[in-house]
Amino acid sequence: MKLGFVSDSLGGISFEKLLDHAARLGVSGVEVNTCGWSTAPHFDLKAMLGNGAKQNAFLKAFADHGLEVISLNANGNPLHPTDPTQGEGLKDTIRVAGEMGIRTVCAMSGLPAGGAADTMPNWVVSSWPPETQAILRYQWEEKLLPFWSKIAALAQENGVERIALELHGNQCVYNVPSLLKLRDAIGPVIGANLDPSHLFWMGADPLIAAEALGPAIYHVHAKDTLLNAPVQAVTSLLENGSLMNIPARSWSYITLGFGHGEEWWRQFCYRLKMAGYDGWLSIEHEDVVLNSLEGLEKSVALLKSVMPAAPADYKPQAI
Repeated sequence: MKLGFVSDSLGGISFEKLLDHAARLGVSGVEVNTCGWSTAPHFDLKAMLGNGAKQNAFLKAFADHGLEVISLNANGNPLHPTDPTQGEGLKDTIRVAGEMGIRTVCAMSGLPAGGAADTMPNWVVSSWPPETQAILRYQWEEKLLPFWSKIAALAQENGVERIALELHGNQCVYNVPSLLKLRDAIGPVIGANLDPSHLFWMGADPLIAAEALGPAIYHVHAKDTLLNAPVQAVTSLLENGSLMNIPARSWSYITLGFGHGEEWWRQFCYRLKMAGYDGWLSIEHEDVVLNSLEGLEKSVALLKSVMPAAPADYKPQAI
């Protein structure tokens, strides 16, 4: 496995300082945010599109620091019913990735409205009342599948081999079954960006999810979640309070090791290997209590202590 981090983890510093810190921390690469819910402070998507000189300069800056571009990440809602810019951002990200020789793009599946007359995304997480099923049919049959069929074709045209969809709340694809459903319908260009932090708060087990996904794991975000048991006991994990008020929330994103300890992350890495995954672990720091650089440093140190790096070579002796 190889270790890196998401560029927005250090979104408040310059591009050059970002690369300096990455080299100092001893990681192998950086995953670059391009659009969507990110202001993309380190990547000007429109300026990069079709501009070979800018693309070469960007890649050279990475190479000069001994780093790789892990992937490009268009982390928005590409099926937003009133904001087409997020879907266009994904398309442009795929085009730029192809021009730069980057084979993996990270994204969200998208969440449409609940019907043709609606203007807001609608996330269905229950099977009753009966209109929930009508919403799901509309979202999948009328919006999700046609959109991703076109995106898969665009990816193929541009040489992008893997689109890693994050299993994320408020998206049509948010768990293992929904990822596999879309993958079965669209094809193997679709895979998972397995981020345990989201599965924690939705009540799933990332260790078992890794086994269930197997070869469909295309990317891994390393992010932790604090489950605040006293608050959870009275409010459940269906949490919509301020992300900035951690004491009042039933769950919060947190620095690696502060929600789940080193032993858990050791097991996670091993389960990934068991599932056949030997790719990137990309740290995504979104802890509002710890300093971003300090949190990233602690996360890097934890993963360096537990992640497998060398290829397996043991086999029983012939006796």
